[in-house]
Amino acid sequence: MSDHQKIHPVSDPEAPPPAHPTAPLVPRGSSRSEHGDPTKESVTQPPPQLDSPQRKKRGRRSCWCRCVCYTLLVIFLLIVIVGAAVGILYLIFRPKLPDYNIDRLQLTRITLNQDSSLSTSFNVTITAKNPNEKIGIYYEDGSKISVLYMQTKLSNGSLPKFYQGHENTTIIFVEMTGYTQNATSLMATLQEQQQLNGSIPLRIRVTQPVRIKLGKLKLMEIKFLVRCGVSVNSLAGNSVIRVRSSNCKFRFRL
Repeated sequence: MSDHQKIHPVSDPEAPPPAHPTAPLVPRGSSRSEHGDPTKESVTQPPPQLDSPQRKKRGRRSCWCRCVCYTLLVIFLLIVIVGAAVGILYLIFRPKLPDYNIDRLQLTRITLNQDSSLSTSFNVTITAKNPNEKIGIYYEDGSKISVLYMQTKLSNGSLPKFYQGHENTTIIFVEMTGYTQNATSLMATLQEQQQLNGSIPLRIRVTQPVRIKLGKLKLMEIKFLVRCGVSVNSLAGNSVIRVRSSNCKFRFRL
């Protein structure tokens, strides 16, 4: 009985070693295509958001509000600074309003001409008082003084240029002349007024440019406005008119 040989496979020593299994790319129980995983929603990044018109408007509005607030703050600070400066000047100089009075009014001429025009000439004596201890007043050129009856201007003139010192009283003499057309009815009204009431109401208006002197500081030019109501006994020519009452109001304007 012959012996049977058993042939066992022998590994080739020159063959490369077998590849070790690796982890599967796709988990078991799932499927995946080359276009991605259909079971999961694709996540896409949103496009960059641009500033909307409302956001731009809101930014402009915020910038405008800041500008308005800064402007108001600057104005408020300026008002506070000016107010503080005025308050300090008031405490130092203690300003008082000047006082004016019509002392004498003389009508040197009142003539009704043949063409119904009226020619008049007045001499006015005014007393100006400066009660301030540390404030002087420069009376500048360009003043105007007028005498009126109702709304009709009878005469015009101007005050002289001078300086009035501290606590000073100055007597001012002013000559005025006037010419009024179509004055026949005006003369009749003046005579009727005198016969009925025994007096004639006149108005005297003064506009005077002045400059105030605080110590050695000379301020900008302002205007004194003086309005006087005067009651006289008559308007007879070449006579001194007796002033029965005089009331003057004063204010100033830049």
